[in-house]
Amino acid sequence: MPSLEHTYDRGGSGELSAPRLRIDTPERAGLDPEELRHLVREVHDLTTGDRPWAAGTVVVAGRGPVIAVEEAAGWAVRYSAYDPETDNGVELPPNSRVPTTVDTPFDLASLTKLFTAVAAMQQIERGTLGIDARVGAYLPDFRAAARHGITVRQLLTHTSGLRPELPLYDCADDAERLAMLRAEAPVGEPGTYLYSDLNLLLLQSVLERISGRTLDVLVHEGITRPLGMTSTDFGPCPGAAATEDQRRPWAKADRGMLRGVVHDENAWALGGVAGHAGLFSTARDLAIFCRTLLAGGSYGPARILGADIVELLLTPPGLGFAVDQAWFMGELAGRGAVGHTGFTGTSLVLDPATDTFLILLANTVHPRRRGPDSGPRAAAGTRVARAVRGF
Repeated sequence: MPSLEHTYDRGGSGELSAPRLRIDTPERAGLDPEELRHLVREVHDLTTGDRPWAAGTVVVAGRGPVIAVEEAAGWAVRYSAYDPETDNGVELPPNSRVPTTVDTPFDLASLTKLFTAVAAMQQIERGTLGIDARVGAYLPDFRAAARHGITVRQLLTHTSGLRPELPLYDCADDAERLAMLRAEAPVGEPGTYLYSDLNLLLLQSVLERISGRTLDVLVHEGITRPLGMTSTDFGPCPGAAATEDQRRPWAKADRGMLRGVVHDENAWALGGVAGHAGLFSTARDLAIFCRTLLAGGSYGPARILGADIVELLLTPPGLGFAVDQAWFMGELAGRGAVGHTGFTGTSLVLDPATDTFLILLANTVHPRRRGPDSGPRAAAGTRVARAVRGF
């Protein structure tokens, strides 16, 4: 498989096939360079000051096969701990900090859900999974889900009625965690939207049952390996950007400063491989993922989905993907843009109408989690939208 450096055609040499990404000027991408200069400056501003939005950020944006912006700012590792008495991070000495680069992997958090969704669509394309089939047909031992007739489509659209999460991190062992999932019944009206990590955990169980392979193997063999996404995998990932000094009462477990191990407590309790969280990746790799979907499921010689299945995946209300959500997409929302966010500070947006993509990776939970603020994500989306309109 090609390495990451071979995946990017930086010189237009013609050695790589046309659908592959290359780094080029905004003008070649059909994007306004002035708007993108504003985007880069604003992303740098997010990492400055005593209480920055994020310790470190990486932004990649482009249109068609062209990456027009690839920029890193701030620190992958800035703090050694969080001090609850001062409500500040304990800064590392400058020579001990780790700068963010465009190659820095980040804990993707809920962006993992998109890969689980694609893995599910691959099984649907092969005929081994039915989009409207009942979960109980594949997991009869998950009696609560079977009894309530939860379907695969409901898992992918967060309309199963399952609660947002369960305290799997407090269970004594895997057997207790599995028993809790098997017994969990919907708390909401089926068909009504209620965002839930449990949907993707059940979908993971379905995929593993019908394929006989674990989710990490499905993602690697079906998505990342054929696409040459060599920097995308479930952890551990020692070189990743640090996340949180994870301690109670602000967190759900006492684990200390985390780097290279999954931040999400339930994914951690499940061994780091979970349908809702656990993947680490770089912005460059995610650009390949975005480009593949915008191109109808193909990238270079690889095809991971057919164009009709990609259309099903991205058509409102979206299967795994959120559609036209201005709160994190900004002005990219409105014409069928799709994407997702992750709790650690990650996000991606695809706009099929303009063949545009935006990836913003950040460690906003370093040194500790705070209230959600997606204003910077929306602002970045607006810059890219205006770059399209302004060209």
